[in-house]
Amino acid sequence: MSGHSKWHNIQKTKGAADAKRSQIFTKIAREMIVAVKSGGSGDPNNNSRLAAVIAKAKAANMPNDNIKRTIDRALGSGNADSFESVVYEGYGPCGVAVIVEALTDNRNRTAPEVRHYFDKYGGNLGATGCVSWSFDQKGVIVIEHEDLDEDTMMMDALDAGADDMQSDNDCFEITTSPEVFSDVLAKLEEKGYTFASASVDMVPQNYVKLENPEDIKNMEKLIELLEDNDDVQNVYHNWDQVE
Repeated sequence: MSGHSKWHNIQKTKGAADAKRSQIFTKIAREMIVAVKSGGSGDPNNNSRLAAVIAKAKAANMPNDNIKRTIDRALGSGNADSFESVVYEGYGPCGVAVIVEALTDNRNRTAPEVRHYFDKYGGNLGATGCVSWSFDQKGVIVIEHEDLDEDTMMMDALDAGADDMQSDNDCFEITTSPEVFSDVLAKLEEKGYTFASASVDMVPQNYVKLENPEDIKNMEKLIELLEDNDDVQNVYHNWDQVE
């Protein structure tokens, strides 16, 4: 597995993520509420979008009670109706492709904030579709190595319906099509595996290296500000962060 893997990014930001656990849970809860509303069901067996969000919540160690309360709240309220999904696309320093997924109740607030981050840190916001063509949507499941056997892990992943598995010294990274992501996750969970991360992501087809320290600093700051924004759910980019 190359150094620009999802796990590499998780390791780089784990300390910060731990410190922002409450914010992470709040964002996942919002995503869960919208998934229930849009899918018309609080049952993940009948709502694939909800199933994917629940998987993401479990991988982030969101307590089951929180998940249940969030679903119950979504089923009993209308306060998610005003949220809409918005995707922004643009370029960071040196043409790094960036996709920003947001859930917002006010586009007039979110769009200028996102544009400001890009402009301030050496990038620019582009038109819809300007970079998404260079990403593929995939389910990505990360499992820490611990004492697991690689051949057994590969067999279990493929038997569960995964497309591929890669390994490095720290983890296994399993990829699936979005359509079978929830099924693969459930089958691996039944086998006793626990997940460091699990979500349907936009995976880059190629990566950009940054050599200039100032560009690296600006890219780090751009990602940090985007991820800290309450309206932003996910940030994807093709920056190869190998150091």
